[in-house]
Amino acid sequence: MTKVQLFVPCFIDQLYPETAFNTIKLLRKAGCEVSYNPNQTCCGQPAYNAGFWDEAKSIGLKFLKDFNESDYIVAPSASCVGMVKNGYDDLFTNSMEHNTCRNMQRNIYELSDFLVNVLKKEYFGAEMMGTAVYHDSCAALRECKIKDEPRKLLAQVGGLEVLEMRDQETCCGFGGTFAVKFEGISSAMAEQKVHNALEVKADYIISTDSSCLLQIQSYIDKHKMPIKTMHLTDVLTTGWANI
Repeated sequence: MTKVQLFVPCFIDQLYPETAFNTIKLLRKAGCEVSYNPNQTCCGQPAYNAGFWDEAKSIGLKFLKDFNESDYIVAPSASCVGMVKNGYDDLFTNSMEHNTCRNMQRNIYELSDFLVNVLKKEYFGAEMMGTAVYHDSCAALRECKIKDEPRKLLAQVGGLEVLEMRDQETCCGFGGTFAVKFEGISSAMAEQKVHNALEVKADYIISTDSSCLLQIQSYIDKHKMPIKTMHLTDVLTTGWANI
């Protein structure tokens, strides 16, 4: 049985806890032995992106201590995995933690990447009626090089038709503090993403990143639009009771 350490990012812990529980269900269904360290907190990405690298390093040091460098670490967030895989280079290269960091970078995976490329599993018996578009988050596509993996998993969901939309790889406008500092631009980018999805008559916008989904769903709620966002993990655990 494959041993997996679950990393639950801040966004999911605070706003989408059900996604964390569904990640455990999904990994167990895939045949993994899942452990969770309740002392874990943040990977340090917010401080890092805001330019506070000393503070980010302090948080990163705790992250390195909270996880075992020898076992797989899996998270339902490409953004946070991308921070560890890439941002930690700036924080820990040639430091006392250099080797520990490198081992952890080799062993940390975004969920869809882990399921498809490590476990070699794509079908989990999910069923969900409707049409959907998949939103390529910037972190998944550009930092983690994840593109086909979520689509392979969604193709196995019974009753779900996945469509492509215009400007498929364009940012949703979140970008952490970008959404706060440049609210007008951020909102316009979310508007474009939602309208592109509605243009192909999608019922759902699905992604690997809850931060993107929060951005997009906020726009949907504000304008009362007939579409809904869902995390990939929640889609892959839908309909199990009917099987």
